[in-house]
Amino acid sequence: MLTNLAKYKPFYRESLKLAFPVVLSNVGHTLVQTSDTIIVGHFAGTSSLAAVALVNSLFMVPLVVGMGISYGLTPLVAQNNGRNNKRECGLLLSNSLFLNMLSGILLFALIYFGTMLLIGHLDQSPAVVTEAKPYLLLLSLSLIPLLIFNTFKQFAEGLGFTRQAMMISIWGNVINICLGITFVKGLFGVHPMGIKGVGYSTLIDRCVMAIVMAFYVFRSKNFKDYLKDFAIKNIDRLRGLQIMKIGAPVALQYVFEVSAFGGAAILVGTIGLVQQAAHQVSISLASMTYMAASGISAAAAIKSGNYFGAKKPKALRLSAIANYHIVLVFMSLTALMFMACREFLPWIYTSDKAVISIAVQILIIVALFQLFDGAQVVGLGVLRGMGDVNIPTLITFLAYWVLGLPVGYLLGIKLHLGISGVWYGLTLGLATASVLLFIRFNIISKTRNYTEVPITAQD
Repeated sequence: MLTNLAKYKPFYRESLKLAFPVVLSNVGHTLVQTSDTIIVGHFAGTSSLAAVALVNSLFMVPLVVGMGISYGLTPLVAQNNGRNNKRECGLLLSNSLFLNMLSGILLFALIYFGTMLLIGHLDQSPAVVTEAKPYLLLLSLSLIPLLIFNTFKQFAEGLGFTRQAMMISIWGNVINICLGITFVKGLFGVHPMGIKGVGYSTLIDRCVMAIVMAFYVFRSKNFKDYLKDFAIKNIDRLRGLQIMKIGAPVALQYVFEVSAFGGAAILVGTIGLVQQAAHQVSISLASMTYMAASGISAAAAIKSGNYFGAKKPKALRLSAIANYHIVLVFMSLTALMFMACREFLPWIYTSDKAVISIAVQILIIVALFQLFDGAQVVGLGVLRGMGDVNIPTLITFLAYWVLGLPVGYLLGIKLHLGISGVWYGLTLGLATASVLLFIRFNIISKTRNYTEVPITAQD
């Protein structure tokens, strides 16, 4: 054991140094919706909380499509940085920014002309639908600045600069919470807006974050050598396809997972309003730990991309295994936290005792799937850094839509296990994905054939 620890120790250190700011930054993204949930749950009531659950379940699919496309930039930048090809990094940024702005506009149009019409035909409570529509519209508008922010964030993180996005996310959440409470409650002479208030606060927050992140990248001396060829005229089809070749499958990976959880929310909504609100409480808590694990996954993708670009497969494999160790330890701790604090955590979101009693039961299941959730997201990150995205996309589809959601429907609706049955199905999907992705990593990391550059002391 001591020998193994010594072998992985430098990789633990480098991954944690990269991962910690990304964890905080990613948690910051989730905190936007978490703070919206908390504010609505305490100041607007159970019906509005259920509306937040419905909107989040529908909004998450277009959100992760956009986020997935933007993530196509990071491994390409990491690989080219590993080759010391700085010019290419700047050219990739030009193309990524164009693609992300375009995808933000298209996704907004999709929500406005599609989802807004669909929402009234999902067998949901009419009161919930009425409150959900204006909130969904405002969230969809916030996609455009969010994807601009994410373009510059992924570029900086691909080069190993992770702290700045963390700080911007933290301050963005402070702005979101302050504005959210002000708008929802109606403070300082503002007319109370209810659920629309958190929509406006999120939109303002994301616009500010996009402006500040872009300003940082363009003004920082760290990126001057990389941005010499950043220009609109350098947008070209070849690099756009390069980004989409990774970004589109990554988007599908997120879509398959998130849409399964969104579909679960809709299934739970057919059971009852209280169950739907409890589902939102549980998924909000689970999302926090997932986004923390995705920060570790981002570090794994960056280092895998660096080592892959530098042709160092032994270092790549050691780094990947080190990231598996880190995420499993972290998710074990969160599992223990959910078990130990399950009676208290739901009170953060609501004081409705009926909602809390159901959420307490679901948190036991959430604790069970923490290890699977962490392992699958790190597996995706490692493979993404190596440019392996197509087979992992197929794995996520099989895990969530062939197994997870159908089993959840069978257990929860047909066999009348209710919300617990739906969550058992989701757990099965996560377990399947984590195992298959680890098998995939083992296969390609041992068989990928190219000339290796020796590992140096710095590595």
